Amino acid sequence: MNDFNGATVTITGGTGSFGKTMVQHLLEDGVGQVRILSRDEAKQDEMRQELDDGRVRFFIGDVRDRHSVDSAMGSADFVFHAAALKQVPSCEFFPDQAVKTNVVGSQNVVESAHAHGVRSVVCLSTDKAVYPVNAMGMSKALMEKTAQAFARNTPGSPTTVSVTRYGNVMYSRGSVIPLFVRQIREGKPLTITEPRMTRFLMSLEESVDLVKHAFLHAEPGDLFVKKAPACTVDTLARAVAELMGVPCDIRRIGMRHGEKMSETLLSREEMLKATDQGDYFRVPLDARSLDYSKYVDEGEDHAAEAADFDSDNAEQMDLEQTKALVSQLPEMQQFLGVRA
Repeated sequence: MNDFNGATVTITGGTGSFGKTMVQHLLEDGVGQVRILSRDEAKQDEMRQELDDGRVRFFIGDVRDRHSVDSAMGSADFVFHAAALKQVPSCEFFPDQAVKTNVVGSQNVVESAHAHGVRSVVCLSTDKAVYPVNAMGMSKALMEKTAQAFARNTPGSPTTVSVTRYGNVMYSRGSVIPLFVRQIREGKPLTITEPRMTRFLMSLEESVDLVKHAFLHAEPGDLFVKKAPACTVDTLARAVAELMGVPCDIRRIGMRHGEKMSETLLSREEMLKATDQGDYFRVPLDARSLDYSKYVDEGEDHAAEAADFDSDNAEQMDLEQTKALVSQLPEMQQFLGVRA
């Protein structure tokens, strides 16, 4: 059964990489209407001309503004909340702006969805929300807490709010692979902050599959993670260079503001509660109340041993495996096809 057939779906931040890919999938699934809420009228106009599909409507607005969120929410069945400030360095310099968009804006989306009787809201988060060391990760961690607090505090809501957490999405806007491709085309060395860094790798198609899984299977407050392989940034750079048929010239530039050596998709505490769903992990909501008196009187069972699910202990891809994965990206296939 296709739950999206004839449905109305609102996507915040819908002109970004995730949103555009999600829209394509929804149109293929026979969606009744897709509503794009975003601030950038130029990107909206470009997307409108590219799609040329009457089922897609565009709303100029900002998740910080509850009124503009409400305008795109009426009679929606599903909401995909992708609007965010995502760049680590810019959030380090302007953390107040990260809070306004990623935390306050997310609360506006969730509350508006509840007020309009939306069936399901999926909020996009990031591995940087786990053990956060930068403002972007901290604001995303608070976004997760905002979504989960709604589920905990509003058990009678018709709206199921859940969270998906993902690692680096390959060839998304602002990610490193397009940077490497551009540098190679311009004959420049590949700039790497720290070659030993490890990162999860996930395609845009897989990110859409994760969101669809959450839409169709979530209980209120659930957190979903897609299992993903990882590699070092050095291996990724060498894979892109070899695929493009050029020698790999790497220049180390040092770690940027707020960067981590590895990323974590699930903490050890979350792994204790997680259930394995094959391609995904599901972490249910901790629905306990604020009354902790029984734990003072009775204590709690000793927690079992568990480890984080991070980019150091995930499946590590070697150069050939990384090349095989990157070569499957439509953008790389297009480039390799042109070269051939």
